[in-house]
Amino acid sequence: MKGLLAAAILLAGTGIASAQDKLVVSIWGGNWRDGAQEAIATEFTKRTGIEVQFITGGTMDRLTKAKLSAGAPEADVTLTTSHVAYLYSSDNLFEKLDTSKIPNLKDAYPVAQRSPYTIGLYSYVYAPAYRTDLMPADYKITSWKDLWSDQLKDKLGLPDFDPSHIIIAAAKLSGADVKDWKEGIPMLEKLKPNIKAFYQSDATSQELMKTGETPVQVLLSINAYHQMSQGIPIKLVIPEEGGVVGIDAVGISAGTKMTDAAYEFINTALDPQVQEKLCGIYKCSPMNSKAHVSAELAAMPGIFTSVDELQKQILVDDETRAKLLPEWKSWFTENMTR
Repeated sequence: MKGLLAAAILLAGTGIASAQDKLVVSIWGGNWRDGAQEAIATEFTKRTGIEVQFITGGTMDRLTKAKLSAGAPEADVTLTTSHVAYLYSSDNLFEKLDTSKIPNLKDAYPVAQRSPYTIGLYSYVYAPAYRTDLMPADYKITSWKDLWSDQLKDKLGLPDFDPSHIIIAAAKLSGADVKDWKEGIPMLEKLKPNIKAFYQSDATSQELMKTGETPVQVLLSINAYHQMSQGIPIKLVIPEEGGVVGIDAVGISAGTKMTDAAYEFINTALDPQVQEKLCGIYKCSPMNSKAHVSAELAAMPGIFTSVDELQKQILVDDETRAKLLPEWKSWFTENMTR
């Protein structure tokens, strides 16, 4: 009883909602939800006494649901890709953040401040990956252009829910800026004979790689390492041009009644020890400069321990990527998936 009374007094003093309330967090399912539960939610509940309830779904599906529930949000906090987070904020679905309520942000890399509405929690890359047991022993990838090799005819898997990675790579190989992405269309059209299948989600990507239907993929590094941990022989390659960097970001839903708890959740997620645990689970790069990265993790392709390392990759600003995404998806659906 004394412990419960102390917790109640602590929560009253911080302005955080009572322990009877739950903080609802929107995130992807599977290992994404499990990792956030283990690393962030457990510590958050330990600190506040507030339970976390996760609701899950695909990136764009969750954005659509958020638009439909604008003003009365289903979730208090949303984790999504930073360029899609831009779409949330541009539709007034996120609150403008008071960074004074996120003390751990002071130790974060500048790249963590994605916008006045969103904070990046970790980074990763999309890059070529292949099953070493299903490709010739001497097979290797050194550049994005290797995906156009005749050796990959009817072997390549690509995401169609967000085709930005291969479009960005084709533009770069064509000597164009991402805003002039159409310069890469001839290259993209030449890639079609190599495409075996498209995947619509992380689960589909993993199934295609597991069965070997697409022994080569443009693959999310976190998914690659998750499958490696399951014993699937995958080699992830950072091409000489760099991997396409992604950052997962967090925002607070406009209209939430759990604002203080939401801030505490973000601050907890940026805690250096929580970041260390989270990145150990996901095999991603932390945003807090004080988070320890083990030598083993730092040696993995796509893991960055400084802003300088990150900036050697392919980085596209969130606004440009978000605004071009609908155009990219429309063109890709019409010209690549049919």
